[in-house]
Amino acid sequence: MEKLIIATRASALALWQAYHIKKRIETSFPEIKVVLNEITSKGDRILDKPLALIGGKGHFTKELEDEMLAGKAHMAVHSLKDVPTYIPEGLELCAITKRQDQSDVLLSHTYKSLDALPHGATVGTTSLRRRMQLLEQRPDLKVKELRGNVNTRLRKLKEGQYDAIILAYIGLYRLDLLKEIPFVEKLDFFIPPMGQASLGIEIVSSNDKVREIAMMLNDENTFICTKLERDFVSAIGAGCSAPVAVNAVRDGDSITLKAMLGYPDGTNIMHKELINTIGECDLLGIELAELMIADGALDILEKAERIAFKDEMPQRL
Repeated sequence: MEKLIIATRASALALWQAYHIKKRIETSFPEIKVVLNEITSKGDRILDKPLALIGGKGHFTKELEDEMLAGKAHMAVHSLKDVPTYIPEGLELCAITKRQDQSDVLLSHTYKSLDALPHGATVGTTSLRRRMQLLEQRPDLKVKELRGNVNTRLRKLKEGQYDAIILAYIGLYRLDLLKEIPFVEKLDFFIPPMGQASLGIEIVSSNDKVREIAMMLNDENTFICTKLERDFVSAIGAGCSAPVAVNAVRDGDSITLKAMLGYPDGTNIMHKELINTIGECDLLGIELAELMIADGALDILEKAERIAFKDEMPQRL
């Protein structure tokens, strides 16, 4: 194989990720030339409404998958948190890179922390998961939809459209943008979404050489933990935009899987966790989902979807 084509979104963060993988591949396989196929995804094009209102899944992955299925790319590099649990036939999510810092961070030009935000302050976030966890702690805050790429969101914050915004730490770190924000607070009490701070490497299943290359990028511990998170999300039937948080952490020979879900207004919150040994953890994600379903999780998620963006939804006549 002389050339490998990587499909990637065209945003600054996605390109950072793709170039990072390109460099790793070319270092390990110097005989292979790696080129990028840059694509603008549906999620990047539609910026005038919340993703949860667009419908469907794979807002940031479908076009990349279509390129692979059409023979125009061998591999796609995704932010794993954006990858639906359903993978199209002919493709395979075969490698997960080592997970980095999963923190969500509160950013502000005026207030140094969440506690310092005044009553009724406006906080920007696109994520129902973040909205849920923020309002559970501070129900007095006003949460306002925040779309656009990282630089667009930071510009809106600087312009004063928000008192604070919440983003993933890892994207700001990778793009070296943290130094531009006066106040940055890690929200350590937040549970991240499935796969945050890892890259998912998706390939064409029939290409054994591409699989060999992709497996060089795989981190076994991260693969195990994120599999449990993805199993949980799949079993409970939650999409990438749902108010669901789930995180698996390995500590020696044990794995702890914790999850929460609820209404995006911070009410009707359900927390659960399970612990098992690394050798007996294969079904942990499904088991945790079944426990939460038995306690009414599906009803909560159904109602959460109905009330998520009621102000943006057209009213019935």
